Amino acid sequence: AHHVPAGVPIVSVTKGIENDTLLRPTQVIADVLGERTPLVALSGPTIADELARRLPATACAASEDEALAKRVQQVFTCLWLRVYTNTDLTGVELAGAMKNVIAVAAGIIDGVGAGDNAKAALLARGLAEITRLGLAMGARELTFAGLTGLGDLVTTCISPKGRNRSFGERIGQGRTVEEARRATESVVEGISTCKSVVALAARHGVEMPITQAVYDVLFDGKPVRTAIDDLMSRRLKPEWESNAAGVLGGV
Repeated sequence: AHHVPAGVPIVSVTKGIENDTLLRPTQVIADVLGERTPLVALSGPTIADELARRLPATACAASEDEALAKRVQQVFTCLWLRVYTNTDLTGVELAGAMKNVIAVAAGIIDGVGAGDNAKAALLARGLAEITRLGLAMGARELTFAGLTGLGDLVTTCISPKGRNRSFGERIGQGRTVEEARRATESVVEGISTCKSVVALAARHGVEMPITQAVYDVLFDGKPVRTAIDDLMSRRLKPEWESNAAGVLGGV
């Protein structure tokens, strides 16, 4: 902490949730550097090699300090990267982490050849359960319909370059978790994040059937086909249900 001058803003580009503490990246930074550290999360559908090639992209600078978010917006915006602002730091970080779990599921769908209908359903229902947990943790619903929610989810789940989707695809093709991990370049964030999200869902009493299914496959050895069948045979219900927090996707 003594290497960082007091008052210097920190921009986090990390996506995840710490396993033991269940803290988001900016919460981890604040724990190390102090609660008064100015913090911003820069997140969104930003595949690294496309950014390196200066292909058009968008991102979101999120901070509870709107003026600070605008400063980061000005610094990072350029001809090929358009940055928006958001004061829902909790929602932006949760969305960026949880989409990696759904991306693993998307890869599994690809690996078993379940088709485009299944992939579309996964994205829609995956976003619904991400939103449910986010609202339970104090995030705003609109955040999950934006760049760091729907936008990042779509990119991560359809891009052939995504390591979480690629890892899941290998699982769907019949490889073990360890085999799929070794065959995937770089870190597969969705594996460890899945543990954290399941723990957060239990803490807040939120049902997340897709995330739980991914957990069961990765950590309990549940067969992929059984996991899919169990999801498809769940109790029938409305697509949308209302509660005190607003309109939520049916569980």
